[in-house]
Amino acid sequence: MKRIKLTVAYDGTNYAGYQVQPNGNTIQAEVEAVLARMHSRAVKVVASGRTDARVHARGQVLHFDTHLSMPVDRFVKALNAMLPDDILVQAAEEVDASFHARYGAKRKEYRYFFRGDADPFRRHHAVTVTYTLDYERMRHALRLLVGTHDFTSFSVTKAEVEDRVRTIYEAELVEAGDEMYFRFVGSGFLYNQVRIMVGTLLEVGRGKYEAADVSRMLASKDRRSAGITAPPHGLYLWNVNYEKVD
Repeated sequence: MKRIKLTVAYDGTNYAGYQVQPNGNTIQAEVEAVLARMHSRAVKVVASGRTDARVHARGQVLHFDTHLSMPVDRFVKALNAMLPDDILVQAAEEVDASFHARYGAKRKEYRYFFRGDADPFRRHHAVTVTYTLDYERMRHALRLLVGTHDFTSFSVTKAEVEDRVRTIYEAELVEAGDEMYFRFVGSGFLYNQVRIMVGTLLEVGRGKYEAADVSRMLASKDRRSAGITAPPHGLYLWNVNYEKVD
């Protein structure tokens, strides 16, 4: 047996999220179905993390174990020949049996795209914001999120984990042509954390909150103190890094 690491991109528009569910098509189900055809048996795939319905990925990482003797680069061609067009395997490599796509991740990068003008070709991939935003206020608020904090206020009330302390190494607001995006690099993120941070930052930008209120929200450890949860379709899992953080 050998362990294969895949780097995968997908458009989450038509999926009920990454993880297999009783109802609704998922990214995991599509990948496992193709691997089952290749192996003539069920193959379990492990991901770096789940993405919700309509959330996209540029650099999702998966791993699975295989007894097939084909060259590793053949997995890319074989999978892409059978996967739907909105899922693309970008790379495959053989890794040590100790590699774990989820537990081995050291840093994850998410990006959240939004724009001021409606564009029918980007309606599923960037959120249209119709109100005026103060970008400097949002950048000030972003700086307050960097560091190690208890992000209880920026996670769902009934989270699956008790420890809600996470570290954000980098956070910035970037202009990209007609669009803007928030970029977050962290040790890991709680369920809906990025979308709640983005929703709050947009409300800071429109004047509902002061930038300094973000510190108060963190300290309160109360989901009710933070802003709205931004829509899912602007969010991308951009990159997963497995190198040790200095």
